[in-house]
Amino acid sequence: MQDEPDLSDSDADEPVAPPAKPAGRSSVLIDRLLATTGVCLAFGSAIFPWYVFLNPDKFGFGTESLNNGRDLSLVEARNVFSVSPLALISKDKKEQKLPDNLDQIKTATVSNVGQTAKEVMPAKVEQPFPGADAFRLLHVANGRALIEDASGMFMVKVGSILPDNSKVAVLEKRDGQWVIVTSDGAIYKNQ
Repeated sequence: MQDEPDLSDSDADEPVAPPAKPAGRSSVLIDRLLATTGVCLAFGSAIFPWYVFLNPDKFGFGTESLNNGRDLSLVEARNVFSVSPLALISKDKKEQKLPDNLDQIKTATVSNVGQTAKEVMPAKVEQPFPGADAFRLLHVANGRALIEDASGMFMVKVGSILPDNSKVAVLEKRDGQWVIVTSDGAIYKNQ
């Protein structure tokens, strides 16, 4: 048999130099660019909400786009009539004469089909109708009002339909408080 050399762990190891780094510095440059980009994005994300908060005119809803009013002309309104042709008077001067064999006896009858007995009283409602949906006025600005009911908050203006199925007739200030006057005549005060 061959003599095997006695190899111990310390004898077999030869010092080996670590692998050489690539000569280019591109990896360091890419790392720095990525880190700088991340810092810039973080800074922009922190500053942008404050920019929006401090410049609401650039990011808010435009009130000019909701203004649909216009000046009315100073010309008087014209009357418009719709006249049935049967209501027109004949301009013929000749007199119309009745036929000679016209029967003057009234023979028409009216059927009693569908008529009900006069003694029957209409049934009473056993349960009262539910009341109108309640809502409250929260705020008024720029010709619009913010109202709240059980289903949420709504922005209304003159002519809008309210939760109680009436329409906003007037938004006005009375005794220092804003009120909504509805088409039904109800008045809702600012809370």
